[in-house]
Amino acid sequence: MKIAPSLLSCDFSVMGEEIRRMDKAGADWMHLDVMDGHFVPNLTFGAPVIKWVRKYSDKPFDVHLMISEPLRYIDDFADAGADIITFHVECDSDIDATIDKIRERGILPGLVIKPNTPASAVFPYLDKLALVLVMTVEPGFGGQSFMADMLPKVKEIKAEAQKRGIDLLIEADGGIGAATIAQAAEAGVDVCVAGTAVFKAEDAAKAIAQLQAY
Repeated sequence: MKIAPSLLSCDFSVMGEEIRRMDKAGADWMHLDVMDGHFVPNLTFGAPVIKWVRKYSDKPFDVHLMISEPLRYIDDFADAGADIITFHVECDSDIDATIDKIRERGILPGLVIKPNTPASAVFPYLDKLALVLVMTVEPGFGGQSFMADMLPKVKEIKAEAQKRGIDLLIEADGGIGAATIAQAAEAGVDVCVAGTAVFKAEDAAKAIAQLQAY
């Protein structure tokens, strides 16, 4: 299992050092949640912050855009150093055009689905994607409880990708920790976003290693 610590759970006043801490603790990716206060009822940070903290780790920066018009900002996040950009199928931008723009910049594209969105919403785009992120909480805030009833969507997307011969990663985000990761792994999740489970752990390296073992 790949583990991507969610910077949403870090101390924003020392974000660069928090990224370095997770890097040294063995994290596979860094997960950066960008929220615009419109698509979701919360604000976090944008491309300038990501650009400043990029130097603190060589690990892939997995940038999750919880914003209404991601197409307008792909260049900004590409210039800031994103390696992976995921955006929501429920957004206002043209989905195909946004995926194409991400690919044009040499970045891996992914689509995200909210809890109330069916797995089938991403099927038309699977051939163009590197990953699909299944939200296991309502997007917008960290520290929420894991929604196990989202896991059938993981199996559904995985089965459709395998049927079509598509090499696709499935990522899960929300409420994932020692008590829930086994369920995610059993469903076929390849990458888990973990927030409080790693940032609040007494030993981050031990916590990450335990999660990676699945």
